[in-house]
Amino acid sequence: MKIKVGISSCLLGQEVRFDGGHKHDKLCTNTLSAYFDFVSECPEVSIGLGIPRKPIRLIGNTKAPRAVATHDNELDYTNKLMAFGEQKAKQHQQICGYIFMKNSPSCGLFRVKVYGENGYPEKGGGRGIYAKAITDANPLLPVEESGRLTDPPLRENFITRVFAYHNWQQIVEAGLSHKAILDFHVRYKYCLMAHSPADYSKLGQMLADAGKSDPVVLGQRYFNLLMAALTQVATRKTHSNVLMHLQGYLKKSLSSDEKQELTKIIDQYRIDQLPLIVPITLLKHHFANHPDPYISKQAYLQPYPEDLSLRNAI
Repeated sequence: MKIKVGISSCLLGQEVRFDGGHKHDKLCTNTLSAYFDFVSECPEVSIGLGIPRKPIRLIGNTKAPRAVATHDNELDYTNKLMAFGEQKAKQHQQICGYIFMKNSPSCGLFRVKVYGENGYPEKGGGRGIYAKAITDANPLLPVEESGRLTDPPLRENFITRVFAYHNWQQIVEAGLSHKAILDFHVRYKYCLMAHSPADYSKLGQMLADAGKSDPVVLGQRYFNLLMAALTQVATRKTHSNVLMHLQGYLKKSLSSDEKQELTKIIDQYRIDQLPLIVPITLLKHHFANHPDPYISKQAYLQPYPEDLSLRNAI
């Protein structure tokens, strides 16, 4: 079953842009579509703006900008875009991520130009009105914008979060229990360690007395911190730490030469001579020959389908 993910319509090649064009993103349609069931929206068209149409822009305060027509500031679309975003956030409760169109005054996620009274862009920019409504309604939802998905670590991070979010939602649907939460934590232990060692420790402490808390309350607290931790992009240093932890489970199984080879490969990855896929592949090979029931539960070795090849470039 594919995972439902929201997306700006123009990224799927739909000709809904203000100029009648699109911003077709082949990563989405050629690669991610194998696993994501995209739910597309163009908020500007949905609130009644035509194709083609006069472009809009953001003006005013970067924290709470207004979306107006570029040729007439009196044509204000802010409330309509905000209301549409709030409506869609309620309708799309099943989505596990969202890919927005960069720089868009409606859909842009980061550093969208906001023009001040002097006619020049304000420092830092803001967030598109529709995108802000979606993210405000569901702050834990994994979100990213099209331009940033060309960056391999950011792409891998986003997709890791989407699959983790989806897996958690499946647990919630089945009914939260202390055992389900603890089992999920075991599964994502090394993913958390790679993304945020500090939050990994906090989550472990949170679950130390799990049986004393209501599972629904505990689950929400756990999920809040989990998604915050996974938002942090894992580094070569933190990945190397996890790889060495995993290597420890093989110390009684490997020969001296095999241990030396694995240590060398991990170190070569750490100093940026190899991509992450190389030590991961070698570890999977060894664990296939020397199965460990605890490691077999870990999402870290394969947090998403292998053929996405995301670790070939990080």
